[in-house]
Amino acid sequence: MILGEKIIALRKRMNWSQEELAEKLDISRQSVSKWEVGATIPDLDKILKMSDIFGVSTDYLLKDEIEETGLSGGRDIPDGRTVSVEEANEFMRLSQEVSGKIALAVSLFILSPVILLQLFALTEGEKVWILEDWAAGVGVTGILLFVAAGVAICVYNGMKLEKFKYLESEQFSLQYGVEGIVEKRKADFAERFRRSVITGIVLCIIGAIPLLLAAAFSSDDVVMTGCLNIVLMFVAAGVHFIVRAGVVQESFNKLLQCEDYTLQNKEANRKLAYFPGSYWLVVTALFLGCGFYTENWGRTAVLIWPVAGVLFAAVYGILRAAVMRK
Repeated sequence: MILGEKIIALRKRMNWSQEELAEKLDISRQSVSKWEVGATIPDLDKILKMSDIFGVSTDYLLKDEIEETGLSGGRDIPDGRTVSVEEANEFMRLSQEVSGKIALAVSLFILSPVILLQLFALTEGEKVWILEDWAAGVGVTGILLFVAAGVAICVYNGMKLEKFKYLESEQFSLQYGVEGIVEKRKADFAERFRRSVITGIVLCIIGAIPLLLAAAFSSDDVVMTGCLNIVLMFVAAGVHFIVRAGVVQESFNKLLQCEDYTLQNKEANRKLAYFPGSYWLVVTALFLGCGFYTENWGRTAVLIWPVAGVLFAAVYGILRAAVMRK
């Protein structure tokens, strides 16, 4: 029997009408009707709920070859690591939950030099009198607070997904029927993902306009730095859109073992796992060292962070290509 036929059989066994089943699942009768004729398939959370109210296994509902034996609640799990419906649903739910928080953490990293840059610009201005030592102290403290907050958010939310780390590094199989449901969710999310990426890119591009205008019409350090900070704010907002959607999109790719999470790519990811953290730790140390040595934090930030970003992409790409050729 297919899923729709099983829903009909189980509903009739419980002597429920379509309306009664719909009420228990908190959906419309039309949704139940579409499931039963095979026009649509239920979401994972509805499958889990039907498994509970009918007293059967999710395997029975999803696996065509399991018939009446499924009514006893038995499971037919193949050898090796298998991701169940419950695990897949929990992973996608948690990924959705933490996506906004991880995006916020990345935005905090981008915005971390804003206070320092603006304060040092004010030390060069004629209208506002601020000591450079005071500006350096407050600015660096601001960087450390922003970075610490971002790291804390990443660590806390990363711990929620810790038990699913194997999805990034190990080969596994999906319980029968899970692949189709994950693919449907990915397809449903595709339009939102495209909109988020486009919005993020547009914000990053628009953000450069104030700095270009300031460079063309003003030589004032305060104005230039203020415009640079506006750029960082636009970039932070744009990256927030991209990262938030990207975390959700990656949850689908991890379960389907596609794109960056094929077996070959998993091996490369495992070997390069410590590179990003080590790289940015060195860049931060270099920024602080150069800043204290030159006492020109604004120029140091303008030189180091953009160059570091470009170099990171280039170096990571080269290392990844080298690892995958081996």
